[in-house]
Amino acid sequence: MKSRLIKAQNQRVERISTSTLVIGIDIAKEKHAAQAINFRGIVLTNRPIMFSNDHVGFEHLTSSIRKLQKVHNMNDVVVGMESTGHYWFNIADWLVKQGISVVLVNPMTTKRNKENRDNSPSKNDPKDALVIADAVSRGFYAPFSPKEEAFRRLRVIVTNREHWVIKSGRIKNRIHRWLDIRFPEYRQAFEDIFSPRSLATLRRFPAPTDVLQLSPEQMVQIWGEYMARPGGVRGRNKAIELQAYARHSVGDSTALEEDKWELRHLIEEYERVCQIIDEADKMIEQLLPEIPCSDLIRSIGVSVPATAAILAFCGDLRKLSHGNQLLRKAGLNLAERSSGRYKGQIKLTKRGNSLLRKHLYFSVFHLLSHNNAFQALHTHNVEVKRMTKMQSMMKLIGKLARMLVAMARKGQTFSADKTQSPLAA
Repeated sequence: MKSRLIKAQNQRVERISTSTLVIGIDIAKEKHAAQAINFRGIVLTNRPIMFSNDHVGFEHLTSSIRKLQKVHNMNDVVVGMESTGHYWFNIADWLVKQGISVVLVNPMTTKRNKENRDNSPSKNDPKDALVIADAVSRGFYAPFSPKEEAFRRLRVIVTNREHWVIKSGRIKNRIHRWLDIRFPEYRQAFEDIFSPRSLATLRRFPAPTDVLQLSPEQMVQIWGEYMARPGGVRGRNKAIELQAYARHSVGDSTALEEDKWELRHLIEEYERVCQIIDEADKMIEQLLPEIPCSDLIRSIGVSVPATAAILAFCGDLRKLSHGNQLLRKAGLNLAERSSGRYKGQIKLTKRGNSLLRKHLYFSVFHLLSHNNAFQALHTHNVEVKRMTKMQSMMKLIGKLARMLVAMARKGQTFSADKTQSPLAA
């Protein structure tokens, strides 16, 4: 794969010719800064082009680019910018609509090369724009092309869904904290404190003193307001069990009413967030049939949210030439620092989308429970190749990535018979 990377790098360098105007833009919230150079890195502007983040500013930039092209007789233009934050979305889309090529520069490249011109660690917008332009002229960039509408819609849903998933986790932690202080024995009665019966309990009688004020029959009756089948022997036994734990509880009862007020709002917020996540899942399920290769990914056993994340952040898998490209997008490619006799430890770069990385990891974790082929590979890695379980997991993530790209390019669904045997892996 190294030869392919070198070839791709050479192609990016060759893209910048003598007739190419290279523009570097330092993105900000309100006002952007742009610098122009030629293929040799010679600055073509007497002062930086400053333009606002609105229609007037974008028009000023495009007119300035056309003037520079005319003055220096250049028929090609490439605009580079960092892919950080969200302020670059609008200017990138605008330039693409104007027929101008847009490329993205890794922020780490800018950070590591900011002293090339003046041997100074100083930082300002015009200098950053010039560093970005230099990086583009040397081929250190990635081409930008807007994804199809379906992929962009999917990415919006996946990104927003993750926000609410994180918020749900924070609310859960707050509820766990509340129980640790007020009713630490509660988890012995409810293995899942977010089950319907448990949530009904936390709404109406969360503290030990509340539980002891009710009879088992009254507790079952209250559960019936929130559950379809609250009673029976199981319900009454659960009520008796909860009362037994409440009698010997060591929970703090100071300022209990104020804390119950907090718990009530936490539960309301938790239910609201869960409803939003469910809506997002339904939107994803409705949109996935419109996305190419979604059915192929699902055929392996990957969950719906993970399938959506893979397609949202990788785009059309048929356009990838190798599974290692998918790993790079997730930051799961390996890196090693070596010099002379010193050989450093091989680690993951983590220079990629963290959400994609998370879903690839949990996809393999899920497949090890349900997919016989992956189970066999994992067993072989651990028992025959003497890998640790985590090393085997990382190897299987790479295998999953290569399988997904190969299946997408060939248009084939997953087949356990075609999966490479453990002894040959």
